[in-house]
Amino acid sequence: MTRVVRGADGRLWTLHSQLEWRSDSEGDEFEHDVAVGSAAAIALLVLVIVLGAVLILWSPEGLVVPLWVVLLVLLFILFFPTRWALRRPWTVVAETGDDGEGDPTERWVGTVRGVFNVRAQMKQVAKNIAIDNRPGIEGPLQLVA
Repeated sequence: MTRVVRGADGRLWTLHSQLEWRSDSEGDEFEHDVAVGSAAAIALLVLVIVLGAVLILWSPEGLVVPLWVVLLVLLFILFFPTRWALRRPWTVVAETGDDGEGDPTERWVGTVRGVFNVRAQMKQVAKNIAIDNRPGIEGPLQLVA
């Protein structure tokens, strides 16, 4: 997402956000990220697949499964991957100015978790720039020197 906003002082700000597929280890969840590897998740996935196969193989021959049961199981299986995808961190950047070499003179960077939160934060940052000439101090963006 990229957006151009004009501040109250007339400067043009460029707001853009980018999805991060890898979580940084410097965030608030540092201990949580390093504490457990992916072995537990792989073991649970294998266990679910094995139990699902056993359930299907041991079912009686005349069993009729209603469509709503199949859809409910599918919804249950897809819940966590969908949640994971929607809660990925996004890097939000607000830049303005040009020092003659193409680099911005003022740059604010922050991380927001979740696609819906990114949209709300981008809207709030654009509003703060239009009113106060800079992103809000209480928001997720921090000035980068």
